[in-house]
Amino acid sequence: MKKALLGATLGALALSLTALPSPAKAADIGACLVTKTDINPFFVKMKEGASAKAEELGIDLSTFAGKVDGDHETQVQAIESCIASGAKGILITASDTKAIVPVVKKARDAGLLVIALDTPLEPIDAADATFATDNFKAGELIGKWAAAKLGDKAADAKIAMLDLTPSAPSVDVLRDQGFMKGFGIDIKDPNKIGDEDDDRVVGHDVTNGNEEGGREAMENLMQRDSEINVVYTINEPAAAGAYEALKAFGMQDGVLIVSVDGGCPG
Repeated sequence: MKKALLGATLGALALSLTALPSPAKAADIGACLVTKTDINPFFVKMKEGASAKAEELGIDLSTFAGKVDGDHETQVQAIESCIASGAKGILITASDTKAIVPVVKKARDAGLLVIALDTPLEPIDAADATFATDNFKAGELIGKWAAAKLGDKAADAKIAMLDLTPSAPSVDVLRDQGFMKGFGIDIKDPNKIGDEDDDRVVGHDVTNGNEEGGREAMENLMQRDSEINVVYTINEPAAAGAYEALKAFGMQDGVLIVSVDGGCPG
């Protein structure tokens, strides 16, 4: 699915560029893919799909990634490099969907076509086009599933919320708040993480979207309440870390872990 979407997106990029007043041949097109990290299997597959399609289309694709999820500065540097290299277009999964906008504008002003992937920029029209996940809906669906799985026990759940980064980019907020709604928790301000007053929520911690962060966040929240029985995670690497923390305490069989992306290896 990810590879097919990237293939279609790169095809659209090539078509858009060759339709310009001074059309370029595919072999003359340089493009950049900027992902959040090369650690998350979701983005690894995205890179694989884009690279394969670029080779098929004859596009010279350069790839860049943040060191960790939330590494905004590396993404800014990547876009600057794309502009300097004379690339014609950029595909980006932005770590900070607001802070990235000025350099995206710089790229567009320089004539590059910018397509946002996975998460819309803020505002959405900061990019020329967007192919994005409905992150609120994704969170809502796993929240509904978790509540249904627990049945009557959902009323007394103890929930750990393992989010992304302190900057709370839109993907972080949307998935978190979607889960809350799906589970039946009053989300108060849907644009803010952590303002709920439901006793079932033990707390929030950040993971940087990776396994080590997931383990540390889970350990922190378990110190707050050892009876946690539901764990929401921003993505599967964070979920894998949470599982390892629970396993170390012999709790892996009594806790329901839910996540988004479908990015676990194997």
